[in-house]
Order: sequence, then structure tokens, then C-alpha cells
Amino acid sequence: MKSCKLLPILLVGAAVATIVSCASIGSPDGGPYDETPPTFLGSSPAQRAVNVDQQKVTLEFDEYIKIEKANEKVVFSPPQISQPIIKTSGKKIIVSIEDSLLSNTTYTIDFNDAIVDNNEANPLGDFAFTFSTGDHIDTLCVSGLVLDASNLEPVANILVGLHSNLEDSAFTTKPFDRVSRTDAEGHFTIRGIAEGSYRAYALQDMNQNYIFDQKSEMLSWLDSLVVPTTEVRMEPDTLWIDSLTIDTIRILPVTHYLPEDLVLLAFTETPTFRYMLKSERPSLNKFNLLFSTPSDSLPLIEPLNFPADSGYIVQPNAGNDTIVYWMRDSLYYYQDTLAMVVTYPATDTLGLLSPRTDTLRLVPKKTRAKLLEEEEKKRKEEEKAREKRLKKGDSTIVQKPAPVLSVKIGGGSTMDLNSRITVSFDEPLESWNDTALHLYRKVDSLFVDEPFVFRQIKGQLLQYELLGEWRPEEEYKFSIDSAAFKGIYGLASKKTDTSFKFNPLDKYSSFTLRIEGAQRFNALGSKLQAQLVDKSEKVVRQVTVTDGAANFYFLKPATYYVRLLYDLNGNGVWDTGLYEEHRRAEPLYYYNKGIEMRENWDYSEDWNPLAAPIDKQKPAEMKKGKAEKKEKKSKNEQREEQKRKRASGQSSSRGGNFGF
Repeated sequence: MKSCKLLPILLVGAAVATIVSCASIGSPDGGPYDETPPTFLGSSPAQRAVNVDQQKVTLEFDEYIKIEKANEKVVFSPPQISQPIIKTSGKKIIVSIEDSLLSNTTYTIDFNDAIVDNNEANPLGDFAFTFSTGDHIDTLCVSGLVLDASNLEPVANILVGLHSNLEDSAFTTKPFDRVSRTDAEGHFTIRGIAEGSYRAYALQDMNQNYIFDQKSEMLSWLDSLVVPTTEVRMEPDTLWIDSLTIDTIRILPVTHYLPEDLVLLAFTETPTFRYMLKSERPSLNKFNLLFSTPSDSLPLIEPLNFPADSGYIVQPNAGNDTIVYWMRDSLYYYQDTLAMVVTYPATDTLGLLSPRTDTLRLVPKKTRAKLLEEEEKKRKEEEKAREKRLKKGDSTIVQKPAPVLSVKIGGGSTMDLNSRITVSFDEPLESWNDTALHLYRKVDSLFVDEPFVFRQIKGQLLQYELLGEWRPEEEYKFSIDSAAFKGIYGLASKKTDTSFKFNPLDKYSSFTLRIEGAQRFNALGSKLQAQLVDKSEKVVRQVTVTDGAANFYFLKPATYYVRLLYDLNGNGVWDTGLYEEHRRAEPLYYYNKGIEMRENWDYSEDWNPLAAPIDKQKPAEMKKGKAEKKEKKSKNEQREEQKRKRASGQSSSRGGNFGF
């Protein structure tokens, strides 16, 4: 957690400017690399000066310096609408303040680790400069962490601000009073705070106005008020004779600035501004309507040159924001233009949904005439090829296969017992014949009839599933007779057979997760969804917690991680929040270690998801960049390693500037 010891901090979207270069970066074998950061010598005005009225701050260091990533790292607080201009000049940093200074206000310029020396880029870490336009310095500060609500990963480089105005509307109408920015690990410290009560917010400020006014801006807020205070704790202070020998251990009073453990869970709202993104006709027989956001209803179609309702089949996705319309009759879809009036809910200028009507005239990418032209060209090419074969004495007649309805069977030759066997098509079905479908199970050397269910998957126009009483280590055959399926364009399926076998039970394991205190999550309409995920957070299995337990069967040997979704609306997926309704993103909890499942294991675990703080739950090996993160070697260590390699004859002839 970042320290409050240095005082004020925050925001500067500033331009990093003139960097004065000097000296060579290379170092001969004889001398060590410089690994000492720059030393702050003094400033005008002085550090922690009061009654300041000048618009320029000059900082001086003991060596040539530069500033790295000023826009990301340097923060000026209170925030400035006209960003201060930050420049380097040799051993100096010059900050020109563009906005007028407020009276009786503590200002902080937090450079974080942006100040580095010019040669080796050694950072002067956690450096902040403070001054006041009044007669005293406000010294309170608060610290904490910002996490992504969707995966509990730290959010880097996001603003964290305080408002003394406690109204909810302040976040959307007024700039912050004090601000900070998170570091690479999501930590922040807001410095230079006066006594009082505040609201705390996090904001990925896209337009740098310190106000939440864009739906694309990541955000968070705390419901409880933040009241900065201090606390003195007695802590040990160790004096060393050398790196191995302790001289004295003293117990000294240390001031802590509280709160120091704020946690904000940030999310990006789902866009609510609804409009038609696109209307298109990718082929003669279908057209698509795409909308910016989901809707509870389908648009109303009033055809102008083709029949309503019976003239097409509708294929919506789950959110009704991507809808495919399959035209039935070639008499109508052979037309170059399909004309229609479409009425749908859209966001008006007041931000409310109201009916909107558009007249569409959709032309296919290839018209009927173009397709006929291409077919004629292809026929002539085939005729020429046949004539060439005849001249060579080859009278073989090449029979073109009759077009058939494509049938794709998903699954595989070896199946898991909980696998879904799917049958999918390239176009909607007009009909299918149950008596032309057969499921067999191999008994000894013979296949015998098995009962089954064949049905359309809910919400999927083109996908169906085969259900049976599957048995481990048994072999099955699914047989489809000719013309078992007929599509809406008259094509019929051909005869198809597919065989598959199920794995034995001893190849699997089972896992029971018992949720302690599950009754605390019983909000009306809500569900607890227990998820098994892999290290990359791909959901492998999800089940609803019932009677305080989640049961996972037929698990393959692997290491799984457990995540619990408090599914407040019961729709089975994680949903983001909405600030105007003061609705947060749905909570996620992580079990703090992986679960290793082996073949033929039955395993169970008890877990209280509220026992550990939310920022301590996610296993380290799941955190992005943590598993692969390696300790960086200093440049002196790297050079010594290169010297050892050269001495042993292992150094490459392309070894770089090491004194050859």
C-alpha cells in the first residue's frame, strides 16, 4: 500500500517536455553502473511552503534528470482543468500552473516514480511536492486499492477522487476536490486532505474533466463516508551495525493516516444509448438488423414488397440486438431491393426510450442477375474443360453432386458423460422425420435400439441436441436416414452415420462445494452460481448453489479454481452496474487456492466466501502478470553475468557494448 508519509499528491495530465540528454549510457567493465536515484536539493517555493502566490514551481536535483510517462504518473491536486505544463531543464523540473490558484488550499504534485536520472533511469520513488496558498498545510491522507469488479484484478492508472459535496450528483457535475491515481498494482494515496467527511470515487477519466459524464468511463464509489484521521502506533525501529548484525531495537511512536485500506470495485456500465447500428442483406435470402444495445422486444417489421410474418423466419440472439431474418419465398427474395418500414425502441434526445421508425431498402451484396452471370461464366468454363478432355480422348462425364442440406454433428468419437451432442444446420428446418433418426448401442457385437430425445436447443434456431441414457465405456451409433431433415429452401439431408463412445467413470472425479452462510445471499430473485474456472478464468463448469451446496460431476483430472457469482437478477451471467440507479456490479468471490482433481476422486470443501477480505481472495497464480513475473536483475548483476559468460566462452559474438 502506498505510504502517506510524504504528503500531497495527484493529477497532472501534463505534457512531458524537453529532456536534456547527456553522457553515454554505456559503462566500461571496470566501473559499476550508477544505481543511485536523483537527490532532491531544493525548490522555489520551498517544500511545504505556505502563503504561496506564484504560478511556477522549480525543483532542483543533484544530477541531470528526465520525466517518464508524465501523463500517467504525475498527479496535481486539487485537479486542474488546464493541465500544468511540466518541463525538464538539465537538473531542474519546471512546473507552470495554468489555472488560477485557490485561496487557503493545500496543493500537491505527486511525481510517483516518474523522476529518473538521465543516464540509467534510476527512479526517485514516491516523490511528492507540497505547498499551500494559505497559512497551513493540510496533512491528512487516505490510501487504498482499486480492483476490477469483473475479475478482482488491480486497475492501474485510474483516478481516485474525493468530494466534500456529499450529494450523488457531485460525481456527475463537479470536478473532484482531491485526486490521486493508482499505480501498476492498483494502489493509491490521496494526500493533502483537510479535516471533514468525503465521498470517494474511482474514475477512468477519458476526457480529463474529473467528472463522470461518459458511459465508456470505468467507475466506482464507496457508499460509506470517508473521514480522514490519524492514529499513533508503537512500532519497532531496528538499528543495524552492518547488514547482518543488529545494534538496537527501539519501540517508537509512528503516526498512521487512516483509512488506509479502502477498496473500490470498478466497472464499466453497459451502454444504454440504443440505436440501429446497421441493416444489411448479406445474401439474397436473408437480411440482418443490428442494434447498439439489447432489448426486451423485437422490432416491428412492415414489409412493403414482400409478405408479412409468413414471408420470413426470425432468428434473434439472446439480447435481441442481432437479428437475422430468413426469407422464405424466392419470388420475393430474388428482388434486387427488399423494402420495409422498421419500428423499434431507440434513445431520444432526453435519454429516454421511445419508438423510432426507419424506412429501409436493402440490396444484397450480389443481386440475382449477378449470381446468374457468375453461374453462366462457371458453366462456360466447365464446358471448355470438358471439350479439352474430349480432344485428349477423355470422354469421362463428371457428375456434379446434387445439392444437399448440410448437417454438422458436434461431439467427437470419445465423449465425456456430461457432453452435449449437437446437430446444427446452415439454414432453418422446414421439418424433420423422427422415424428417420435412430440411436443404437453396441451390445456384444451387435447394435441395438436405444431410446433418445431429439429436440431444438432453446433460443437456437439452427441448433438441435441428441439426448440419451448414456453409459460409461459404451459405444453408440447415431444414424440419419436420407431426407430425414428438410430445409426451408427445399434441400434434404443425405444419409449419415456417426459413432461415439463414452469414457469410463474412473477417468473422472467429483467435487462438492459447501457454502457456509449461503442463506445470507438469499435476496429476492437472486441465485448463487458456483463456477469452476481454469487459470485464465475460462469457465469450465457452472452450477447453481442449492441448499448451500454445489455439486460438480464428471470432472477431468486438472487444477480448477473456484469462483462464486452472486447472481442478483438470476440470469446466470455476471452483470455490470449502473450509477444512476446506484446499482453496483454483481459481486464475485474467489476461493484462495486451486483445487487439484485426480482420476477417480471424490472431493469436498467448505468455504465461507465472506471470511477473507475481497482484495486477499484471488489466488496469486491467477493474477495477470503475477505468475510469469520474475525478479529483475540490476544492471550491475546483468553485467557481471555477461562477464562470467565471456570468461567461460559462452558469450555471443553479438553481446553488445561490454568493453570488447
